[in-house]
Amino acid sequence: MASTGLQVLGLVLALLGWVCGALVCAAPLWRVSAFVGGELVIAQVLWEGLWMNCLSQTTGHIQCKTYDSTLALPTSAQVARGLTFLSLLLGVLAVMLGVAGAKCTHCMGDGKQASKARLARIAGVLLIVAGLAYLTPICWTAYATIRDFYDPNIAAPLKRELGPALYLGWGASVLLLLSGALLHVGSSAPGGRVVPVSGAAAKPSPSTGTAGEVKQQEKSFV
Repeated sequence: MASTGLQVLGLVLALLGWVCGALVCAAPLWRVSAFVGGELVIAQVLWEGLWMNCLSQTTGHIQCKTYDSTLALPTSAQVARGLTFLSLLLGVLAVMLGVAGAKCTHCMGDGKQASKARLARIAGVLLIVAGLAYLTPICWTAYATIRDFYDPNIAAPLKRELGPALYLGWGASVLLLLSGALLHVGSSAPGGRVVPVSGAAAKPSPSTGTAGEVKQQEKSFV
């Protein structure tokens, strides 16, 4: 039967993961300027995200600017935008289905537990797909950043380091995957029909009938 505790925990983790994912998608902290030249005085720091980049100066002034053209971005950035946006949409749909299919809610009535469990399992699968879709651009961006950092052919001012948004993105992906697993496991289908005990006891078994005939024959001989 469906476990209410696992379903509620899965929905809470799904909401938390979705909020973290939305923050990571909007934050311009995916990549940060790397300082590998041994400079002691840093005049400015460049932050890069999916939608904008920001320039922070030592005076405390921060200037952000959105990218002028989406088509001018690298293919990896465009794919990362699409996957993160798709993941957030799947997360919203999964949470709605999960709330409708949870055992503790009355959106579909109390007499449709099988349909509600099926909806909750579908929501769990969608959350797992959303977590994988969100994890892909995070891991690819981290890989590309580390690869360029150790590439000797790339100039030092063009090297970048992993931004804090990537670490938060890994956490959001884990939350989405874990919430999907909990919601799917906690929404197992109801058990099959149980045979009434009275009906089973009323029907004599072949062994019982044979034993009765033997006893009756013994009485007749006596």
